[in-house]
Amino acid sequence: MSEQQLKLETRCLHSLAKVFADEELQEAAYERGSALRGEYYSFQVAYRTTAFMKNLKVAVKSGLAESSTITVKSVGLAPSELPNYNDPDDYLLRTTPGLYPDPLYPLEAVTGGVHALPNQWRSVWVTVQIAGDAAPGKYPVEIEFTEENGEALGSGMFELEVIGAELPEQQLVHTEWFYLDCLASWYKVETFSEAHWQIIEKYVAHYVESGMNMILTPLFSPPLELDYGKYRPTVQLVGVKLAGESGAYTFDFTLLERWVEVCLRNGVKHFEYSHLFTQWGAKHAPKIFAEVDGEGEQRQIFGWETDAEGEAYLEFLTQFIPALVQFVKAHGLERSSYFHLSDEPGTWCLDSYTSASTTIRTLLKDEFPIIDALSEYDFYKRGLLTHPVVSTEHIHTYIENNADNLWAYYCCCEYKHKESNRFFNMPSARNRIIGVQLYKYDIQGFLHWGYNHWYAQRSRREINPFQVTDADMAFPSGDAFLVYPGEDGPISSIRLAVLREALQDIRALRLLESLTSKQDVVELLEAGLSEPITFRQYERGSAWLLAMRERVNRLIAECVQQESGLTC
Repeated sequence: MSEQQLKLETRCLHSLAKVFADEELQEAAYERGSALRGEYYSFQVAYRTTAFMKNLKVAVKSGLAESSTITVKSVGLAPSELPNYNDPDDYLLRTTPGLYPDPLYPLEAVTGGVHALPNQWRSVWVTVQIAGDAAPGKYPVEIEFTEENGEALGSGMFELEVIGAELPEQQLVHTEWFYLDCLASWYKVETFSEAHWQIIEKYVAHYVESGMNMILTPLFSPPLELDYGKYRPTVQLVGVKLAGESGAYTFDFTLLERWVEVCLRNGVKHFEYSHLFTQWGAKHAPKIFAEVDGEGEQRQIFGWETDAEGEAYLEFLTQFIPALVQFVKAHGLERSSYFHLSDEPGTWCLDSYTSASTTIRTLLKDEFPIIDALSEYDFYKRGLLTHPVVSTEHIHTYIENNADNLWAYYCCCEYKHKESNRFFNMPSARNRIIGVQLYKYDIQGFLHWGYNHWYAQRSRREINPFQVTDADMAFPSGDAFLVYPGEDGPISSIRLAVLREALQDIRALRLLESLTSKQDVVELLEAGLSEPITFRQYERGSAWLLAMRERVNRLIAECVQQESGLTC
């Protein structure tokens, strides 16, 4: 072995490990695992050198058929000035500001490689997308590191077993709020220009590939994450014309139709229409632009100055909602459309939310589900919405009362009681456990507010997400976005890759349930635990999650190998 080979250390690690540049590896080698057909399986190869070495080439050797694809990305470091609030729980990796492993950079186009800094552990992220027709068996996957001149430096070897059963389609409805205005702002393109649409399509494709199947659809500029009286950049998919004397509105759904086509083409299954009333109160209308009396120019006709219960906005909704319903039905979206009223209402706005709910439910004739993120059980008990999206901090109340159509969400508030979340400084196991929890309690949907929110708190200014990861010292790093803006599309993150694994866990558990029973699967999950699994109580650490999936995969393999293939 050459001197340079001796300078390169490698270690295969599972996907739940986080490799920090300034500490020794905290996880033992992890060199084998199993996955189902149709699954994305990820592992890492950590590497360290004593010398400064640039442009190391990374190559893959595998026995898998070409129909299964393997990608390798470089795990980058992102800064965090606000890793947590002042009173977090103790289920964290660290609490100090600094550099955290998160972005997953494509290997440089020219060198196809990575850089090694002296005495710093770094890693590459390997994802195997297993084809639906992959033959069962064990396959070696080798990641080789070489100098630019081709001299071998070292490698990591992983054995992946393909189970002869296919991951079923995702049933959980999953949305991470998708911001068209942030895309236009970052890429400096005109809203809904052809350049904007090209960017949108790339992000929608990545969005669906990453496990989301519902998407926020801005009929009008979303009244979200704003100071009172302020607005986000205008992104309005519905054109509006108002004949002033008659008060008659006409609506142009051309842009909305294009949006729907882009989303459906890329695999979106469900559409959530942006909130029809302002956040935290439902007291005002969203920003809406219209052409008035054929003037040609657009001007704002509703916004913060509009009383949500006033005659003018009520008349607008009375004309708009039936026209939208007609569009929905004409495009076959009846079973995939969801409506929002106001985000995160509290008891202080029960009256205004009740008024908004009564108005919209009457206009919709109770034909469509209404979903909103909230916590207080009284809103659901009064029948003000059909699908409560409840924070995991408060969801136990709904579970105890057997609430129907229950969804879940978390945000910056779930950090004190071991609830699942995905801040930079949290173990990836804390991110992935949400899948088991959603499965056990038959949660129908999961919502989060930040797929690509590249603005500061309250959308006060644009931020550079490569430099500012805490929304301008507002939310712990990792809350506001899951992807970074690359030159040619989204750059994914460890947190998003692990979240997709959580969704795959649900699908695998559902497959096992179809071969056994829900009771059997829950008993399997809770075997050996001192307490039942809840949204706060569960086995900490990565070992349990990894072992759980291996047990599930093993049982699935045994079931499908039986002659009947129906029971085990």
